[in-house]
Amino acid sequence: MSVIAVLALDGVPGHQLTTPGLVFAAAAKHHPWVSYDLRICTAPNFNGTGGPAAFRIETPWGLEALEDADTVLLPGCTSFRDAPAPAVADALRSAAARGCRIGAIGTGTFVLAATGLLDGRAATTSRHHAAELARRYPRVEVDPDGSVVSHGPFHSAAGVLGGLDLCLRLVTIDHGEAVVIETERQAFLQLQSPTDEPVGNVPTTAVAPSDGSLEEVIQWMEANLQHPLTLTQIAGHAKLGTRTLTRRFRTETGLSPLQYLLRARIQLAQRLLERTDDPIERIAARTGLGTPANLRHHFHRHTCTTPGIYRNAFRSLAAAFTWADQDEAEHL
Repeated sequence: MSVIAVLALDGVPGHQLTTPGLVFAAAAKHHPWVSYDLRICTAPNFNGTGGPAAFRIETPWGLEALEDADTVLLPGCTSFRDAPAPAVADALRSAAARGCRIGAIGTGTFVLAATGLLDGRAATTSRHHAAELARRYPRVEVDPDGSVVSHGPFHSAAGVLGGLDLCLRLVTIDHGEAVVIETERQAFLQLQSPTDEPVGNVPTTAVAPSDGSLEEVIQWMEANLQHPLTLTQIAGHAKLGTRTLTRRFRTETGLSPLQYLLRARIQLAQRLLERTDDPIERIAARTGLGTPANLRHHFHRHTCTTPGIYRNAFRSLAAAFTWADQDEAEHL
C-alpha cells in the first residue's frame, strides 16, 4: 500500500485539499489491486482552509505522518510568500532525503522552493504567479505554461481544481495508462460504473491484470472490437477449448470472455465519446456494438446514463476546468 500524505498549511484552498482523495479513491475503487493510504496532515498553527467557503478540518495526523509516507503532496496556502515554518521545512527536507516523492500544487510550489529542494530543477505553479516564482527563486527553472512538470522525485502542478492532473500523473507512474484512463473518467464524471451496479451476471469487481497466460488473446480481442467476435472464434485464436478459455478468463479477470469483450467495448465507446466528435452510428460500428440502439442499450446498463448525456457531461466539466484556469481564485 502506498502512503500519501497531503500536508495542509493554514489557508489551503479547499478544493486542493479534497481533490487528491477523489482521484486516489477512484483509482482504488475501480481497480482492486490498487491501494493507497491517504492522510490529510496539518502543519502547526493550522486553523482552516481559505476562502471561498472556508471550513475547518480535524485530523489525527500532523507532521509526523510524513515520516513514513511514500508521497507528500503540498497544496497551496494563503501565506505562500512567507518562509515556511522551520518544522515544515525540516519535514519536507527529511522526506526528500529518504527518497520520498513530493508534489506541489499551485502556490505550494513556493513553499517547496523555499526549502531549496527545487534549486536547479524545473517546476511550475499557478500561471498568475509563475513570474513571481521565477523572481523569488531564480535557481528554479520555472515553466510558466506547464500543467504538470516533473523533475526527478519532484512534481508540480498549475493548481486548477487541486492539481487533478498531478494526481492523475502519479497514478500513471504507479499503475500505468490503463488504470489512469478509468480513474480520470470516474474522477471527472462520478458516473455509476459496472463495479457499482450489477449487470446481469457480470461480476461487480473490476478486471484484475492477467497473469500473462491470456495477455496475447486479450490484446487480440481489444484490437478487433469492431468485429462480431464469438466465443468459438476467441477460443480458436487462443488455441483452447471454450470451457478451458472461460475457466481461465474467470480465474484471471473475474469475467467470462464475452463479458470481458462487452466491457472493453463500453470502455472504448466512453473514450470515443470523450475524445472524438464521431456520431453514435460510427461509435457503434467502431466498438462492434453494431447499431445505435444496441450501443445505447448496453451503454445504459453499464453506466446508468446515455451516450449523449455522457458526452455532454464530460465536455461540460472539461470546459469548466478550462474556465477555472482563468479564475484567480483557482490559482492559489
